Amino acid sequence: MSLVDYATAARRRAPGRRPLRFQPGLWLAWSIMITALLMALAPQLFSGYNPLEGTSGAQRLAPQVGHWLGTDQLGRDLWTRIVYGAVHSLSAALAAVAIGLLVGTALGTLAGAVAGRVESLVMRLVDVLLAIPSLLLSLTVIILLGFGTLNAAVAVGVAAIASFARLARAEVVRVRHSDYVEAAFGSGGTFFAVFWRHILPNSLTAVLAFATLQFGQAILALSTLSFLGYGTPPPVPEWGLLIAEGRNYLSTAWWLTTFPGVAVVAVVLAANRISRQFSGERS
Repeated sequence: MSLVDYATAARRRAPGRRPLRFQPGLWLAWSIMITALLMALAPQLFSGYNPLEGTSGAQRLAPQVGHWLGTDQLGRDLWTRIVYGAVHSLSAALAAVAIGLLVGTALGTLAGAVAGRVESLVMRLVDVLLAIPSLLLSLTVIILLGFGTLNAAVAVGVAAIASFARLARAEVVRVRHSDYVEAAFGSGGTFFAVFWRHILPNSLTAVLAFATLQFGQAILALSTLSFLGYGTPPPVPEWGLLIAEGRNYLSTAWWLTTFPGVAVVAVVLAANRISRQFSGERS
């Protein structure tokens, strides 16, 4: 979904009162997201194994009773490592979205509200950032900062700034030229009063909905960086790193990459479905 489509969906309002409908996809998405959050907050509730210590003689065991998702090459329970990896993947994604949301929204609202040369300068910077592939930009930032979970989150957040800035600027410009804002100015309202009371609150709806979508994309980007060896270092059980560690055993231990990959895909799809709900889209 493009930024224009997303902004349009976020502004869509159905007339009258919507009847309550049972939406299995939405309920499933919320269930997956809540489960992932519980894993991040209280992993000990889901597994009693140590995610960093292996069991002697239990290397690369297939899924079975006692090890529901099997074990890795060091005898560590894979389910436990996925559970304890949730906090690293979700917290890094949250930090990345926060960076993109705060910096991008600040630049976008500044450009849309002030206009003139400031808008031209900011949007040219945004165009430059959008012209660089997000993965390449993230790799450049993380090479400059160094490896690690926090640096990977910063790199992904920097790559998301341009998208937030463009959407925020478009929303501010739309609201700034609306009738009620013109009426507020005509009634003697100052620029900062009208901006704070009318322009900013009515411009953030689409931006916040877009942030939910970017949460899933951030998890995917962080997993990609870890898979390439630029993210979280071992032995931390981050989801992308789990996939990378299991790629050498695809022919003999397929579960080492399959189940962490399923976890990433499930959370990303759940975040995308929830973002569609926040944007007001029906389905």
